[in-house]
Amino acid sequence: MQLVVARIGRAHGIKGEVTVEVRTDEPELRLGPGAVLATEPAGVGPLTVETGRVHSGRLLLRFEGVKDRTAAEALRNTLLISDVDPDERPEDPEEFYDHQLVDLDVVLADGTEIGRITEITHLPSQDLFIVERPDGSEVMIPFVEEIVTEIDLDEQRAVVDPPPGLIDDSQAVIASARDAEEAAGSDPEGDARSDVKDAG
Repeated sequence: MQLVVARIGRAHGIKGEVTVEVRTDEPELRLGPGAVLATEPAGVGPLTVETGRVHSGRLLLRFEGVKDRTAAEALRNTLLISDVDPDERPEDPEEFYDHQLVDLDVVLADGTEIGRITEITHLPSQDLFIVERPDGSEVMIPFVEEIVTEIDLDEQRAVVDPPPGLIDDSQAVIASARDAEEAAGSDPEGDARSDVKDAG
Protein backbone atom coordinates (compact mmCIF):
# COMPACT_ATOMS: atom_id res chain seq x y z
CA MET A 1 0.00 0.00 0.00
CA GLN A 2 1.28 3.46 -0.87
CA LEU A 3 0.92 6.29 1.64
CA VAL A 4 1.76 9.98 1.30
CA VAL A 5 4.38 10.66 3.99
CA ALA A 6 5.42 14.24 3.17
CA ARG A 7 5.08 17.20 0.83
CA ILE A 8 8.15 19.08 -0.34
CA GLY A 9 8.18 22.79 0.46
CA ARG A 10 10.59 25.54 -0.50
CA ALA A 11 14.29 25.17 -1.11
CA HIS A 12 16.58 25.86 1.86
CA GLY A 13 20.00 27.34 1.25
CA ILE A 14 22.00 26.76 -1.94
CA LYS A 15 23.11 23.13 -1.58
CA GLY A 16 19.91 21.33 -2.60
CA GLU A 17 18.10 20.99 0.72
CA VAL A 18 14.32 21.34 0.88
CA THR A 19 11.86 21.84 3.71
CA VAL A 20 9.20 19.15 4.00
CA GLU A 21 5.71 19.09 5.48
CA VAL A 22 5.72 15.76 7.33
CA ARG A 23 2.57 13.63 7.04
CA THR A 24 3.73 10.57 8.96
CA ASP A 25 4.16 9.83 12.65
CA GLU A 26 7.36 7.97 11.84
CA PRO A 27 9.54 10.38 9.84
CA GLU A 28 12.75 8.72 11.04
CA LEU A 29 11.56 5.47 9.43
CA ARG A 30 9.84 6.77 6.29
CA LEU A 31 12.14 9.72 5.53
CA GLY A 32 15.50 8.56 6.85
CA PRO A 33 18.71 8.47 4.77
CA GLY A 34 18.51 5.76 2.13
CA ALA A 35 14.71 5.79 1.92
CA VAL A 36 13.49 5.52 -1.67
CA LEU A 37 10.23 7.36 -2.24
CA ALA A 38 7.78 7.43 -5.11
CA THR A 39 6.41 10.85 -6.03
CA GLU A 40 3.32 12.63 -7.24
CA PRO A 41 3.78 13.75 -9.99
CA ALA A 42 5.39 10.41 -10.77
CA GLY A 43 7.86 11.84 -13.31
CA VAL A 44 9.81 13.65 -10.59
CA GLY A 45 10.81 10.46 -8.80
CA PRO A 46 11.69 8.13 -7.42
CA LEU A 47 13.75 10.17 -4.94
CA THR A 48 16.33 8.74 -2.56
CA VAL A 49 16.92 10.58 0.71
CA GLU A 50 20.61 11.44 1.09
CA THR A 51 20.54 13.41 4.33
CA GLY A 52 18.02 14.76 6.79
CA ARG A 53 18.18 17.20 9.68
CA VAL A 54 15.91 19.38 11.79
CA HIS A 55 16.37 23.14 11.55
CA SER A 56 14.19 25.62 13.49
CA GLY A 57 11.58 22.94 14.02
CA ARG A 58 11.36 21.98 10.34
CA LEU A 59 12.68 18.81 8.73
CA LEU A 60 15.18 19.47 5.94
CA LEU A 61 15.98 16.77 3.38
CA ARG A 62 18.53 16.48 0.62
CA PHE A 63 17.96 13.97 -2.17
CA GLU A 64 20.54 12.16 -4.24
CA GLY A 65 21.25 14.06 -7.46
CA VAL A 66 19.73 17.32 -6.18
CA LYS A 67 22.80 19.52 -5.74
CA ASP A 68 21.68 23.15 -5.91
CA ARG A 69 18.84 25.52 -5.06
CA THR A 70 17.42 25.51 -8.59
CA ALA A 71 17.02 21.73 -8.60
CA ALA A 72 15.58 21.81 -5.08
CA GLU A 73 13.05 24.51 -5.95
CA ALA A 74 11.89 22.42 -8.93
CA LEU A 75 10.67 19.79 -6.44
CA ARG A 76 8.36 22.18 -4.60
CA ASN A 77 4.87 20.79 -3.84
CA THR A 78 5.88 17.25 -4.82
CA LEU A 79 4.25 14.57 -2.67
CA LEU A 80 6.53 11.86 -1.26
CA ILE A 81 5.02 8.38 -1.17
CA SER A 82 6.20 5.35 0.81
CA ASP A 83 5.31 1.69 0.31
CA VAL A 84 3.79 0.34 3.53
CA ASP A 85 2.61 -3.17 4.35
CA PRO A 86 -1.19 -2.80 4.80
CA ASP A 87 -1.03 -5.07 7.86
CA GLU A 88 1.79 -3.08 9.49
CA ARG A 89 0.91 -1.09 12.59
CA PRO A 90 2.85 1.65 14.39
CA GLU A 91 4.91 0.55 17.39
CA ASP A 92 2.80 2.74 19.71
CA PRO A 93 -0.61 1.04 20.16
CA GLU A 94 -2.21 4.47 20.53
CA GLU A 95 -1.11 5.54 17.04
CA PHE A 96 -2.64 4.62 13.70
CA TYR A 97 -1.92 5.03 10.03
CA ASP A 98 -4.41 7.03 7.99
CA HIS A 99 -5.39 4.00 5.90
CA GLN A 100 -6.39 2.14 9.08
CA LEU A 101 -8.79 4.92 10.08
CA VAL A 102 -10.42 5.75 6.74
CA ASP A 103 -13.77 3.93 6.33
CA LEU A 104 -14.18 3.24 10.06
CA ASP A 105 -17.75 3.65 11.34
CA VAL A 106 -18.08 6.49 13.85
CA VAL A 107 -20.50 5.78 16.71
CA LEU A 108 -21.42 7.13 20.12
CA ALA A 109 -20.82 5.01 23.22
CA ASP A 110 -24.43 3.79 23.08
CA GLY A 111 -23.95 2.60 19.50
CA THR A 112 -25.72 5.52 17.80
CA GLU A 113 -24.33 5.85 14.28
CA ILE A 114 -22.71 9.17 13.40
CA GLY A 115 -21.20 8.31 10.02
CA ARG A 116 -18.06 7.04 8.31
CA ILE A 117 -14.53 8.48 8.24
CA THR A 118 -13.72 9.51 4.67
CA GLU A 119 -10.51 11.49 5.24
CA ILE A 120 -7.93 12.45 7.86
CA THR A 121 -6.82 16.09 7.82
CA HIS A 122 -3.50 16.83 9.48
CA LEU A 123 -3.32 20.30 11.04
CA PRO A 124 -0.38 21.73 13.00
CA SER A 125 -2.32 21.58 16.27
CA GLN A 126 -4.27 18.34 15.82
CA ASP A 127 -5.68 15.85 13.34
CA LEU A 128 -9.30 15.90 12.22
CA PHE A 129 -11.60 13.10 11.12
CA ILE A 130 -13.75 14.14 8.17
CA VAL A 131 -16.91 12.12 8.76
CA GLU A 132 -19.64 11.64 6.16
CA ARG A 133 -23.04 11.36 7.79
CA PRO A 134 -25.85 9.13 6.47
CA ASP A 135 -27.56 12.18 4.91
CA GLY A 136 -24.41 13.01 2.93
CA SER A 137 -23.35 15.99 5.06
CA GLU A 138 -19.92 16.14 6.67
CA VAL A 139 -18.77 16.83 10.21
CA MET A 140 -15.21 17.39 11.44
CA ILE A 141 -14.22 15.59 14.64
CA PRO A 142 -10.91 16.40 16.37
CA PHE A 143 -8.83 13.26 16.83
CA VAL A 144 -8.07 13.86 20.51
CA GLU A 145 -8.52 11.37 23.32
CA GLU A 146 -11.11 13.53 25.12
CA ILE A 147 -13.44 13.14 22.11
CA VAL A 148 -12.33 9.94 20.36
CA THR A 149 -12.48 7.49 23.25
CA GLU A 150 -11.79 4.25 21.38
CA ILE A 151 -10.45 2.99 18.06
CA ASP A 152 -11.43 -0.64 17.49
CA LEU A 153 -9.82 -1.90 14.28
CA ASP A 154 -11.25 -5.39 14.74
CA GLU A 155 -14.80 -4.01 14.88
CA GLN A 156 -13.92 -1.30 12.33
CA ARG A 157 -15.30 1.53 14.43
CA ALA A 158 -14.32 4.69 16.25
CA VAL A 159 -16.24 5.53 19.43
CA VAL A 160 -16.67 9.24 20.14
CA ASP A 161 -17.90 11.32 23.06
CA PRO A 162 -18.49 14.72 21.40
CA PRO A 163 -19.06 17.96 23.32
CA PRO A 164 -22.47 19.61 22.87
CA GLY A 165 -22.89 21.11 19.40
CA LEU A 166 -20.03 19.26 17.69
CA ILE A 167 -22.31 16.67 16.10
CA ASP A 168 -25.78 18.17 16.55
CA ASP A 169 -26.15 21.94 16.09
CA SER A 170 -29.41 21.87 18.05
CA GLN A 171 -27.41 20.97 21.16
CA ALA A 172 -24.95 23.85 20.79
CA VAL A 173 -24.57 26.11 23.81
CA ILE A 174 -25.46 29.71 22.94
CA ALA A 175 -22.20 31.59 22.62
CA SER A 176 -22.99 35.02 24.04
CA ALA A 177 -25.46 36.95 26.17
CA ARG A 178 -26.57 38.90 23.10
CA ASP A 179 -27.33 35.68 21.21
CA ALA A 180 -29.15 34.38 24.26
CA GLU A 181 -31.28 37.51 24.41
CA GLU A 182 -32.18 37.24 20.74
CA ALA A 183 -32.91 33.52 20.97
CA ALA A 184 -34.83 33.42 24.23
CA GLY A 185 -35.46 37.00 25.37
CA SER A 186 -33.17 36.56 28.36
CA ASP A 187 -31.36 39.27 30.32
CA PRO A 188 -28.55 40.69 28.09
CA GLU A 189 -26.40 41.03 31.20
CA GLY A 190 -26.67 37.32 31.88
CA ASP A 191 -23.53 35.23 31.72
CA ALA A 192 -23.99 32.82 28.81
CA ARG A 193 -20.79 30.92 28.05
CA SER A 194 -19.97 28.57 25.22
CA ASP A 195 -18.37 25.23 25.91
CA VAL A 196 -18.34 24.28 22.24
CA LYS A 197 -14.87 23.59 20.86
CA ASP A 198 -14.32 24.98 17.38
CA ALA A 199 -13.36 22.10 15.14
CA GLY A 200 -11.98 24.27 12.39
